[in-house]
Amino acid sequence: MNIHDQKITSMTRAETHNRTDAPADSSQALPAAARPVLPDAEQAQPAAAKSGVLVKVLRITLKVLLPMAVIAAGYFSYNYLNATRPEPPVRPKQERAFTVSTVVAQAGDFQPKLTLFGSTVAGRQVDIRALVSGKIIETGQTLREGGQINAGELLLKIDPIDYRTGLSELEAQLLETRAKISEFESELAAGKQSLKHARDQVDLAIIDLSRATPLVERGTVSARTVDDRRQILLQRQQAADQIENNLAVWEARIAQQIAAASRLDTSIERAQRRLEETELRAPFSAFVTEVGAQVGRLVGSNDKVATLIDRDWIEARFNLTDEQFGRIVSKEGKLTGREVLVRWNLGSNTFAYPAIIERIGARISSATGGVEVYARIKDPAQPIPLRPGAFVEIDVPDTKFEGVFRLPATALYNGDTIYVVENERLVPRQVNVVGGIEQDLLFTGEVRDGDRVITTRISTPGEGVKVIEAKTQ
Repeated sequence: MNIHDQKITSMTRAETHNRTDAPADSSQALPAAARPVLPDAEQAQPAAAKSGVLVKVLRITLKVLLPMAVIAAGYFSYNYLNATRPEPPVRPKQERAFTVSTVVAQAGDFQPKLTLFGSTVAGRQVDIRALVSGKIIETGQTLREGGQINAGELLLKIDPIDYRTGLSELEAQLLETRAKISEFESELAAGKQSLKHARDQVDLAIIDLSRATPLVERGTVSARTVDDRRQILLQRQQAADQIENNLAVWEARIAQQIAAASRLDTSIERAQRRLEETELRAPFSAFVTEVGAQVGRLVGSNDKVATLIDRDWIEARFNLTDEQFGRIVSKEGKLTGREVLVRWNLGSNTFAYPAIIERIGARISSATGGVEVYARIKDPAQPIPLRPGAFVEIDVPDTKFEGVFRLPATALYNGDTIYVVENERLVPRQVNVVGGIEQDLLFTGEVRDGDRVITTRISTPGEGVKVIEAKTQ
């Protein structure tokens, strides 16, 4: 039993004692109607039971209400204290200022360069094929995959014995034919001498006949004599004609032999060329690839034995977009003849090769768009030999921009905005990027000479932001 229950019990007992111990004369002094009716023994028991129930209800009520009262008291105390707490002193709000670097904008004329990517290709590539058939008996020392060969060096040699024998036979036939020509020419010369003599005899016979004819009229000589002389003239004329016919035959024979000799000359030239073709030599200084020639191998005419790539004719192939191509051509008229710089990156080393644009591709690239451009490298062997298939960078001079501003790339925000400083506040300016030089960009737009443009990247740029200039260039 707790203290509270003890108090209630004590109070109940006191009340009972008071009722019991009241003086008799008190009840007796009251009127009969006002006297209290005292319960008897049977009525006292239900009263006691009711008193116990009330005690239990009171106990339960106290258990519930007491914590709630404590909580309510704490809540109201907290609110009272919070409401009556004095306000802390208010500090004045300080504006944040960014320290920035600036550059002074100044318009000028600039020619940026386009840095493009491409690859090297062979300007000339030739498949070497056997020109004659036969067995390979020798190959050049540099005739191997990846080998470098100089112009005129031996690639391979095919057994020449059959071609040399054929050439010798043709040369012998030519000698025989020329001998016949000489013989026929001698006969022709002798016949011409005989013809001259025969014609002289004809002339003498004509003179004798002309002399005898007048004498017949005078009776000095007989008519028979004149007939004899006329017959002699006829015989001599026939002999001369025969000799002349023989000369025509000799001339025809000589012409025939000359024609045969000419054909033999052609055959000999062909045979000499075929003999020479048993040795294949490099037509130019080249890289060797796709070697198919081996000593002992039988090859036929037109069989491929190797592929040569001209090492002095290497080109850089790259693409210009339609915009880039149109910009340069529209202002300068053409692209060919433009000098470019080809850079080959090998590890930590970069090798540069001057080049010149020689030609434009015949088709528009469907994969990448724009036009395909070929630049011939002036000296692909220096500083180190440049080979086809290398991934390279090409610096192409762009068109010249006049009256534009060159600013660091860090000055650009959101691709189209720069900020200038006016009265220690940022002011946005809209710009257009037209090109780039190294780490700088070229701008047009809302920029004026003398504008102090911030080059420091800040987290929250915007109009009116306060800045402190650290350095002005």
